[in-house]
Amino acid sequence: MANVRRRPETGCLFLDFRYRGVRCREQTTLQDTAANRRTLEVFANRIKREMAKGTFNYRAFFPDSPRASQFDGDMQATPTAVATRSHASPDRGPSTPTLGQFAGTWYQENLPRWRQTHADTVEGTLHQHILPKLGEKPLAEITRADLLAFRAELGKQTGKGGGALSPSRINHIMTPLRMLMAEASERYEFLTPFRNIKPLRLPKLDIQPLSLDEVHRALGTVRIDWHPYLATRFFTGMRTGEINALEWKHIDFEQDLILVRQSIVKGKLENTKTDGSMRDVPMVPLVRTALLEQRKLVAKDCRWVFAQRNGDPINLVNFTNRIWHPLLRHLGLAPRRPYQTRHTAATLMLASGENPEWVARTLGHANTEMLFRVYSRYVPNLTRNDGKAFTGLVTASSMPTSSTPRTKDAPQGTTTPLAVLTRKQLEALVAQLRQQ
Repeated sequence: MANVRRRPETGCLFLDFRYRGVRCREQTTLQDTAANRRTLEVFANRIKREMAKGTFNYRAFFPDSPRASQFDGDMQATPTAVATRSHASPDRGPSTPTLGQFAGTWYQENLPRWRQTHADTVEGTLHQHILPKLGEKPLAEITRADLLAFRAELGKQTGKGGGALSPSRINHIMTPLRMLMAEASERYEFLTPFRNIKPLRLPKLDIQPLSLDEVHRALGTVRIDWHPYLATRFFTGMRTGEINALEWKHIDFEQDLILVRQSIVKGKLENTKTDGSMRDVPMVPLVRTALLEQRKLVAKDCRWVFAQRNGDPINLVNFTNRIWHPLLRHLGLAPRRPYQTRHTAATLMLASGENPEWVARTLGHANTEMLFRVYSRYVPNLTRNDGKAFTGLVTASSMPTSSTPRTKDAPQGTTTPLAVLTRKQLEALVAQLRQQ
């Protein structure tokens, strides 16, 4: 019986099993995570099967272990078994196909669960980056050093704009490789070399939302036929693909809801990005008015809410170059992507005091983590009074005790410590201090 256990002093996992009546513990450098446990459990199951068949060879599985010499003269495996499995170890399993051979199988198996645009992206990543460098290598012989060297080489390549590939782009290239190796390690029973290789750290997202005044200036300046489109973007926070894929059947004027059910990605109509992205967005009165105006601007038989003159959905490049950037220049605003309309909606919702969980659901986020991580510095009123109450409290606590308020029942000449005041009394004190 081989078990996966954790060393409390290091947090690393190790294998604990008995062989020939001897208790054996083989250490690893893997941290105690769910993924690493699954990897070691696969390896432990191999040990169990080999022991059950009578073909277990200690040195073949643990070639660098000091204990291996203890069993060299008393190996359970036959000479044939030892010869065929002498290269097996926690890092290298039995003979495996090359990465290029397995990539096709892995791709076809995952196609049913991927959106077509994502499948196209993965296929492009495989053929452009991964297969030319690692396609000829047997899966079990790909090492951690190979993966790090591959990633370092990506960092030297240039992107479409002529600059180096960004950390985000490199991570997106490494993700299919990580998934492929994880599946291969499960199927062919070897430890994935991706263990302890973390994605590159990304720079903090720099957003440039518009203020409410700038939003109204933009809406008052833009061409009248683009006013409903911009108003809907600014006050719903819908993603570009979502609003461009919006059909009239998704507009519920009775309940004042916009039903987000699909998205246009790279010119293709697909389901929403995630299950959380499929949502009902409330219509504020301004958006309702804008959509009623838009209904008059498009042909009655047009399925799209926002369409070009030829009846097709809005083209992002056309909108960006002909409407969005000229509008910003006219208003004297810094250039930014149209996606900033989504960030604008998020900051306005939070600044108005809406519940962050409601905001997250409206935007299609799985939770509130991104709201507080990305938008907190744009929402000074998210925590009451911009910290003025705390400032007043600290200031009051440093004042002479003679100025500390008395409770209602306290005798004349006595004072009450701030720690025993009620919240209402503290707020009254802060309000009094502000007036001084």
